[in-house]
Amino acid sequence: MFKKLFSYIIPLNIFKQKSAISQTLEVTWADGELVLDSKNTNYSYGSLQRILRKGLKFIGFEKIKTMDRILVLGVAGGSIIKTLVDEIHFEGKITGVEIDKSIIEIANEYFHINQIQNLEIVIDDAFEFVLKTKDRYDLIIIDVFQDVRMPNFLFEKFFIDRICYLLNPKGFILFNTMMLNDNQKQLNLDFFNAFDASKYTVTKLHKIEELNELIVIESKF
Repeated sequence: MFKKLFSYIIPLNIFKQKSAISQTLEVTWADGELVLDSKNTNYSYGSLQRILRKGLKFIGFEKIKTMDRILVLGVAGGSIIKTLVDEIHFEGKITGVEIDKSIIEIANEYFHINQIQNLEIVIDDAFEFVLKTKDRYDLIIIDVFQDVRMPNFLFEKFFIDRICYLLNPKGFILFNTMMLNDNQKQLNLDFFNAFDASKYTVTKLHKIEELNELIVIESKF
């Protein structure tokens, strides 16, 4: 309790670990909240949870609550999953895909996501998973980062076509991106334009927490 209260004055780091994939992982008390950070950015809870919550609110909490299956590509500490379960009270199946086993170990120990009954965690590369899965989803959340870098495959046509294939009719895709430079802005624009307007409604939510942009895709059929 002391650490939580003191963190309103200054952040208190309580755990730090090197990761082959994510470089540095840190668990910190900040403003009374336990957060997971990489070297240069917030990975879970804190600002990231606020960012993705805005995307979920845009889709609609009540609409999400009625869904059956949700896919989360990029779990990290599991903040988006906590929002789905604790705030939205989603009771369908959540499949979380995370490439970094070290992060899931931290998420289990400090954020207790292993206690979520309707969550299945898969340790796998997001690209490999979407190639292999035979399931379809009502909501696909893409939050795949390695520190501040986003893998190139996220913006490739093959990946975009594949996640569209995995989407149920009237389903949604929520894509969290960063806008640090002109190259990233162009990638976002290309991603936005990759969807057929006759089949999908695509919306940009600009400058969420200053550096992030959310792209929301809704299937019309």
